[in-house]
Amino acid sequence: MGVERTFVMIKPDGVQRGLVGDIITRFERKGIKIIAMKMVSVSKELAEKHYGIHKGKPFFAPTVKYIMSSPVVAMVLEGNNVIGMVRTMMGKTNPQDARMGTIRGDFGQFIGRNIIHGSDGSDTAAFEINLWFTAEELTRYTRIDEKWLSE
Repeated sequence: MGVERTFVMIKPDGVQRGLVGDIITRFERKGIKIIAMKMVSVSKELAEKHYGIHKGKPFFAPTVKYIMSSPVVAMVLEGNNVIGMVRTMMGKTNPQDARMGTIRGDFGQFIGRNIIHGSDGSDTAAFEINLWFTAEELTRYTRIDEKWLSE
């Protein structure tokens, strides 16, 4: 698997509980490159577009309301197999099923407040990155440790 990009959002419960720094630190220590990041007060339009695949499901309206309840931190991460790596680091969607050592396993308690969102595949990542960021907001740089992180 080559270099990929993925979208990650620290949800309102993660922001309100002061977990932003801890979560970002985990990605940085893993060697994942942050190429865009911003704090966003989510509009209803953005929330409905982001969760549009779930429109018509019973949890759609409460999820949209929740994501608008507090600022979120939106990020684009880049690295080798970054989509799978981030999914593993996040842990299972339901924090009660997530392993300790994962973000949800360490910080979450309930599925409706599971701290973090990450794209589930390359198509979703492309859609979400384009929804939340402009091309100009994505930076290009080389981390000083990149040559030490892969063979």
